[in-house]
Amino acid sequence: MTLAAFDAFLVPGIWGPAGLALVYLAGGIPTAARALTALWRERVLDIDLLMVIAALAAAAVGAPLEGAVLLTLFSISTTLEHRAMGRARRAVEALMALRPDTALRQNPDGSVSELPVADLAPGDVVVLRPGARVPVDGVILDGEGSLDEATITGESMPVHKSPGAKVFEATVNLNTVLTVRVMQAVADSTVARMIALVTEAQAARAPSERFSDWFGQRYTVAVLAGSALAFAVFLWLGWPMRDALYRAATLLVAASPCAIVISVPAAILSALAAAARGGVLFKGGAALETLAEVDTFAFDKTGTLTTGKAEVTAVIAVDDEAGFLSLILGLEAQSEHPIADAIRRHATARGITPAEVHDVRTIPSEGITGMDAQGAVWAGNPRMAARMGATVDGAEFAALRDTAQTVIWLGRGAHVLGAVSVADRPRETSAAGLAALRAEGVGTIRMMTGDRRPVGLRIGAELGFAPRDVDADLLPGDKVRLVGELTGRGKVAFVGDGVNDAAALARADVGIAMGAAGSEVALQAADVALLSDDMARLAAARALARRTRRVIRQNLAFSIGMMLLLVASTLFFALPLPLAVIGHEGGTVLVVLNGLRLLADPIRRDKGGLHVSGGHETRRLGDRPDPMNASKSNV
Repeated sequence: MTLAAFDAFLVPGIWGPAGLALVYLAGGIPTAARALTALWRERVLDIDLLMVIAALAAAAVGAPLEGAVLLTLFSISTTLEHRAMGRARRAVEALMALRPDTALRQNPDGSVSELPVADLAPGDVVVLRPGARVPVDGVILDGEGSLDEATITGESMPVHKSPGAKVFEATVNLNTVLTVRVMQAVADSTVARMIALVTEAQAARAPSERFSDWFGQRYTVAVLAGSALAFAVFLWLGWPMRDALYRAATLLVAASPCAIVISVPAAILSALAAAARGGVLFKGGAALETLAEVDTFAFDKTGTLTTGKAEVTAVIAVDDEAGFLSLILGLEAQSEHPIADAIRRHATARGITPAEVHDVRTIPSEGITGMDAQGAVWAGNPRMAARMGATVDGAEFAALRDTAQTVIWLGRGAHVLGAVSVADRPRETSAAGLAALRAEGVGTIRMMTGDRRPVGLRIGAELGFAPRDVDADLLPGDKVRLVGELTGRGKVAFVGDGVNDAAALARADVGIAMGAAGSEVALQAADVALLSDDMARLAAARALARRTRRVIRQNLAFSIGMMLLLVASTLFFALPLPLAVIGHEGGTVLVVLNGLRLLADPIRRDKGGLHVSGGHETRRLGDRPDPMNASKSNV
């Protein structure tokens, strides 16, 4: 179609000079303002400048209607892009709306008063009625019931909670009255940290995003220079000024890199939002892209692959058993290790009173030391015993030495006072989560533990690990060394609890904190945080990362192909400017919409199954109350 024929087809007379002037002002002023701002403040020639120049060139050659169509479609496309990209941000910002405005605080005299959530302080006690949202992170003091944690951890089923269990802000108390002690200020709550981390993640640039920005800025300059060169060549070939300028303006539009520049962030932002709503926090697009390339996973055992809810299976005391338990309870009362928790629960259940122990100090991967009325005392594994010069060769301990369970020894100096055996068990979701990773083609999966090898092999066998893939008797430095060795073979992810494994998390290409809801250390130590203890979320996160990589490749292939087609059509088939605009803007909108498909990633879908909290189990109870409706009964 020739330029004259296309002008006749558009029938410019129906618009009139006033109408065209209005379109130029409405579409051109905002676009020009953005272009000049980028040029003045950032010294960047952006795509807005290309569109303004192309529209002015169309008007200069007597084709103002084509310029008006360009500005109109470009403005519509830009608006659609901003609204579409806003969906990815709003999906996370919607977490803010889940926070209740007020809470019921229990006063010292037993009465209850309503006050703004922002006025709550750590140590306050709040009352949660059925259907109320938890106002801030805390611990249950009284009451027992189910909470809907889908908004925070992605758990699809209500989780049963009993006294001593943690509750998180914005989760929903479903069916009973609970009394909760506030543990975190609102500004430090789980939701506040989630929003801060996701906001930082969206602001951070993935490598492919940085490349697309770098490419887009330089390519824009190349397009501008190329169009000017094409204009000069057309004139040199003897073309009329009007046709040469019109064709150069069309080339300017056809070769603009809009779709290429938006291809990556459209997918990255959508994936980050979907992951956050599914209980997985990525600290930026770089972690997302790297996880897609990971082919080796290394797992900490205790608290990651296992529940960390160990149980005491045997107690052997050289002298008085009650005195032995009292002393080890006094030591372990000041430790946060899962094994210490098991010993505390066992001793407390037997009515044992802890001995007074002070100056307690933890030795990582070995044990704990302290002082009582008689002097120094220690408890720990065989490495700790060896450090103290103690031997565990006594005949009375033979059964414990041969067991495939964890053994904790208690002693004074080189004298052993007794031992406790403790058994942990795999998480309900560990086997299925590991199977999902293997089914996706993960090449190497290793388990690393500071426990004795028989213990590691017992847990490993239950989870499908071959003996060669179980590394035991490790110190924290050993884990770092092994992770470093694995990184020499490809991308490695280390999965740990985010507290004891901080060094290994940092050494891996991707550090993943397991069950990180409510843990500041876990959220800060890792590149990825799984807010729940559901191991299936890990496989879902990797699948999302790989799906995001595919979408980015699709977008780039489509946008580059569309640009080449438009440029070729402009140079060899006299493509009219409005059709170049339609192809350019249509391609841009399509890649944005393709990226937005990730907002509906399966990581957000409910998953059935068994969920465990505070030692209680709860199975699917049927349809869950609507959290948004339930929250209306907050007061």
